[in-house]
Amino acid sequence: MKNLSLPIRFGLVTSVVLIAYFLILALFNKHTNPAFSFFNAIITAFGIYEVIRLKKLEDPNNFSYGEGFKTGIITGFIATLIFTVFFLFYATEINASFLPELLQIINGGFNADIGMVTFVVLVMGLATTVVCVLSVMQLFKNSRNIIQN
Repeated sequence: MKNLSLPIRFGLVTSVVLIAYFLILALFNKHTNPAFSFFNAIITAFGIYEVIRLKKLEDPNNFSYGEGFKTGIITGFIATLIFTVFFLFYATEINASFLPELLQIINGGFNADIGMVTFVVLVMGLATTVVCVLSVMQLFKNSRNIIQN
């Protein structure tokens, strides 16, 4: 359990920041604009960067690519799952007019319901997590290059 405590903590913190960002956008009625969701990737990447950095600082001699990758994936998946549950709760219980406004702004003629939109939020979060972990691990992986004179 000690190995999972760091990614769980950072996953919770990252999800809280994602939720806070969404609610701040909702205050200014900008939460229906999909362009603002690009900042979610930056928030997720920063959370993953910090957890991998701390994981490497805890035990730099035994840090491996696999260990860093696992830590980042767990962190991102927890943050994504919590944010997706919040998103579903927000769209169904807090602001029932959110989904029709969102679909009107997208204007794609989609016949989507809350289940489909929630599924898209989940898949986008998981994909963002994988891309961020692969990118961040390039900074922290141990190089095996041969030093040449």
